[in-house]
Amino acid sequence: VQLVESGGGLVQPGGSLRLSCAASGFTFSNSPMNWYRQAPGKQRELVATISVPGSTMYADSVKGRFTISRDNAKNTMYLQMNSLKPDDTAVYYCNVVRGWVSNWGQGTQVTVSS
Repeated sequence: VQLVESGGGLVQPGGSLRLSCAASGFTFSNSPMNWYRQAPGKQRELVATISVPGSTMYADSVKGRFTISRDNAKNTMYLQMNSLKPDDTAVYYCNVVRGWVSNWGQGTQVTVSS
């Protein structure tokens, strides 16, 4: 299993970013996928989940601002982040659970600051 995140960066409050997660080594189209984030000094938290049919769930802190999606033809998951706030600053991780193993990417840094 390989997960590679991209798209992070520095953005001003109120701005937008689109994160991508390129997946390989497993059947992406049959796998629920997750985005997590970890801010400095805080525990890693679940941000959004997308099921195989495409239903979605979001943490209360990002509802209405973030959108998770997937493109099974490209084996890629996305996280569109709008109206970003300084509290969204974190390393964002792509995650998939296969059997008993939780697989993680290397993470991509998102910094929201003026």
